[in-house]
Amino acid sequence: MKQNLKESSISACIFVWWCLAGLLSLHAMPVHAAPVSVTDDWGQTIQRSGPARRIIPLYGAFAEMLFAIGAGPQVVARTDADQEPPEITRLPAVGTHMRPNVEMIVALKPDLVVQSASRRVAMPEIQRVVEAGIPVAVFSPNSFDDIFSTLKRLGTLAGQQDAATKLEEDMRGRLQLVAARLEGVSARRRVFFEVRAEPLTAAGHGSMVQHILDAVRAENVVKAEKALVQMDLEMLLLANPDFYVVQQGPMNRNPAHPGKRQHFQRLQAVQDGRVILVDEYLFSRAGPRCVDAVEQLAAALYPERFSR
Repeated sequence: MKQNLKESSISACIFVWWCLAGLLSLHAMPVHAAPVSVTDDWGQTIQRSGPARRIIPLYGAFAEMLFAIGAGPQVVARTDADQEPPEITRLPAVGTHMRPNVEMIVALKPDLVVQSASRRVAMPEIQRVVEAGIPVAVFSPNSFDDIFSTLKRLGTLAGQQDAATKLEEDMRGRLQLVAARLEGVSARRRVFFEVRAEPLTAAGHGSMVQHILDAVRAENVVKAEKALVQMDLEMLLLANPDFYVVQQGPMNRNPAHPGKRQHFQRLQAVQDGRVILVDEYLFSRAGPRCVDAVEQLAAALYPERFSR
């Protein structure tokens, strides 16, 4: 009887060990991620056997999107101008978005490069990246719907679909809150948005700025369909906006305040002190922080609606 109990105990121990060994072996087995596939804004199908693990975004908006959906650890390089989020500055820079350094890109062994369709001047370099066997996804966000679409596809390529969906929901929710605060606004604020002071250049209806203005129920006094519109002083004085918005950044470095420019004192916006200085990266870069731009501009244009 004792012998049978002993044998049963040994058998039980062997069985438990066998189960544990099996579980450990399963845990040690490599997990084969599901293939991913997206179509970019040039109609190219980007197919991968699994999520990209070494990504180089060649436009700051894409870097911001990747970090915002939790794919920051998968980003291995940046362009010279990229400063957001701050942790990206620890990564090596591979030239500018217009003149990326192909040799540096290839040496970093990325399994995905992301470029903006608006950077056509950089396409010869990008073709060399493709010829090196590195997939390149090209996106062209220029509206909130475009931003959401790009977010989803980057989320798929980086294996962060759930995080991308959650970020989209959060951004849409914040836009809806602004819209609710502005419900019932009848007189839209008339706005001139300065992209560049010299030569004077404004945001037209083809810009991301236009979508931000639409979100805050503001009227763009510049009616041209182009993204960027060169203006002369006479045209500006005739438009005579309620608010004059000046972006500050690489496209408009250290602009003089409109109140200190010759003849600009004739503008009603300048006379009434309705000049707003804003961050170019929030307003002209079609990325996740465009919602911040909407919130900031809405509060500046309609303070009575956002003071409570």
